[in-house]
Amino acid sequence: MNRPSGDTSDLSLDELVRLQEVEDSHSADADHPGGPGHDDPDEHGEHGDDDGRAVVLPWWQHPLNIVTLIVAASLMAGIVGWMVGDSNQSNANDVDIGFLQDMREHHEQAVAMGLIFNSLDDTNPGLRAVSNSIVFGQSIEIGRMIQMLREIGADEANQTDSSMLWMGMSAAVGRMPGMASDAELDDLASSSGADADRLFVELMEAHHIGGIDMAEFAAANANVDEVTAMAASMAEGQRDEIGELRRLVD
Repeated sequence: MNRPSGDTSDLSLDELVRLQEVEDSHSADADHPGGPGHDDPDEHGEHGDDDGRAVVLPWWQHPLNIVTLIVAASLMAGIVGWMVGDSNQSNANDVDIGFLQDMREHHEQAVAMGLIFNSLDDTNPGLRAVSNSIVFGQSIEIGRMIQMLREIGADEANQTDSSMLWMGMSAAVGRMPGMASDAELDDLASSSGADADRLFVELMEAHHIGGIDMAEFAAANANVDEVTAMAASMAEGQRDEIGELRRLVD
């Protein structure tokens, strides 16, 4: 069955990658008007794909719009948290609270890493599609975690210098598992092309592996059903993303 023109809501990751490549091709043609394969967009900014159908990428796949998404997700979480603030879940334990606080911070770095990568030149369009998916998905999860912390009646962020104590560590660790250093983020920001692709995959894979360890522990030891379900979903999703990242650089 033919998909309606411009509808990308149910596209697979491979199809999103193909659309990203089409968009990149049109962007290159725009830099060289009249060149081979140059198509003028219609009045709606749409371009034709190989089958002559209009292709319009979702707005959230464009890096300049992602910051707007993050702000909107945070505002939405704040509104929902305020509305349900009286329904605190009193059965939450230290794992529920610690996981939500620390994973929120963990996600914030993944979003920042994705935004850095999306701003770099000559990178792999498939990796950009995965990066956009990570930025979008983890921004939404940050909003959900803020909401759940408010429902529990806990601080929205860890207010101490300690982290990971909820996993049974005897003392605070310097960084949460998988977190990139400032120097590594600087290296990513100053890279381009194949070097940027390689470094992004290395950093995001390590980041996801650390996040999976945290999520699996929370899924097994947290006490709030919504927290355990979210943690299990995070672990599964990040394992899938690691596989896709590896496939795109092999």
